[in-house]
Amino acid sequence: MAKAVMFQGTASDSGKSWLAAAVCRYLVDQGLKVAPFKAQNMALNSFITDKGDEMGRAQVYQAEAARVKPDVLMNPVLLKPSTDKDSQVIVLGKVLADMDSVSYYNYKQKLAPKVLAAYKKLADQNDVVILEGAGSPAEINLNEHDIVNMGMARMADVPVILVADIDKGGVFASIYGTIKLMPPEDQKRIKGIIINKFRGDKKLLEPGNKMIEELTGVPVIGVLPMTDIDIDEEDSVVLSRKNKQVDQSKALDVAVVDLNRISNFTDFHSLEIEPDVSVRYVHEPSELGQPDIVILPGSKNTNEDLVALKKNGFDSQILNAHRKGSRVVGICGGYQILGQRLADPDAIESSIKEQRGLGLLDTETVFNPVKTTTQSIAKHGHFDLKGYEIHMGTTKLGPNARPFATIISTNGKEEQRLDGAMNTDGTVLGTYLHGVFDNEHWTRHFLNEVRVAKGLAPLVNTKVSLSDYKNHQYDRLAQMFKENVDLKKFNAILAGEDK
Repeated sequence: MAKAVMFQGTASDSGKSWLAAAVCRYLVDQGLKVAPFKAQNMALNSFITDKGDEMGRAQVYQAEAARVKPDVLMNPVLLKPSTDKDSQVIVLGKVLADMDSVSYYNYKQKLAPKVLAAYKKLADQNDVVILEGAGSPAEINLNEHDIVNMGMARMADVPVILVADIDKGGVFASIYGTIKLMPPEDQKRIKGIIINKFRGDKKLLEPGNKMIEELTGVPVIGVLPMTDIDIDEEDSVVLSRKNKQVDQSKALDVAVVDLNRISNFTDFHSLEIEPDVSVRYVHEPSELGQPDIVILPGSKNTNEDLVALKKNGFDSQILNAHRKGSRVVGICGGYQILGQRLADPDAIESSIKEQRGLGLLDTETVFNPVKTTTQSIAKHGHFDLKGYEIHMGTTKLGPNARPFATIISTNGKEEQRLDGAMNTDGTVLGTYLHGVFDNEHWTRHFLNEVRVAKGLAPLVNTKVSLSDYKNHQYDRLAQMFKENVDLKKFNAILAGEDK
């Protein structure tokens, strides 16, 4: 059985996900075979494995950090909220059902054996498993049926390191409160504390660290600095920190519409690292302006997001921007919104039976109960485009639309089918391919078309490899971990020497 350690946080967005990624890269660089694990994820950013299974993005980038292929065993339960009360429940990569929060709370204990079996299989295949919790283990109203925080730590019998975000304020109160709200047997599992996102001289923390150690009996084993390390994010809460303003030093202004149920905003990470592109996320119509490119991203509830766009006047702002020269791109749900009509006769996604889209593409979408989850390769001109599909709609093209691409491979098997649509002059395009901008050759070709239309010369020799960029960030994470954590204490916790 593999060695293991679990990172839990005093709150969401404490940094436990990327700290787990840091440890994955640190340990794999020691010659160990490492796998990440999170029993239950709640996120709209998901990924499709090469087997067609759906899983959370955090375990995908942790797997990348560990230099292994993402596997649904790393995230056996994924919850994708579709409304404020309901979520799609995905178990081992496949849709189980839609449940409201009360129904899922009462049901999830039935998932514990599957979660434990997935963990044990990973532990049998690896030297080390790095586990991650969700939210906070001090959510005492949810602890009875917990399968992701201390409930998982007990099932796997692993030590826990508590991660606290000092940037939020009240770090010592959050550490003390989190630990002391736990039952005594769970408190004993916490073997170390890491304080994250610190600014300034660490010596100023030493009195507080000493006092919290005396109060809890748990050592502070590391203080990590605030950093500009750039890796994929999973929770849409980070969009509040994303850029809202145009970077005037960049030639191209790209505005991503921050939908209420935005999904897979990681699709645009590759654009953010392009040298001539300013990417901003806009939530209000007044923020849109006249960008070079407007992007409508994926959505977990396309119909409801379209209603919201119309209600706040975003639809007219997008149409006006296109009339004045903005290119418009839709990915998955965003692609569906760009069409003439959306129909949901069986209430698959929402109670809205039918509504008009923005009308920028001559397409019609009908929602159906079969969920497409594939890794796909498509042909667009002379470009091979790799991506993945996650959607529950079928879109048909009218006479004034042409396909964006032809799918030639699905989950490793040859196939021939059309994907996406473009308008007659090529200024609007939609596709079901998530990750389309990760194809750097096509992306540069597309961006250069926009540059030329704007009267700028195309950029050459600017190929940006997202894979190389990510690996550099994972290396930086591992180095930061090594420089700011007591490795002797960490290794002792991992080895189970601190009982």
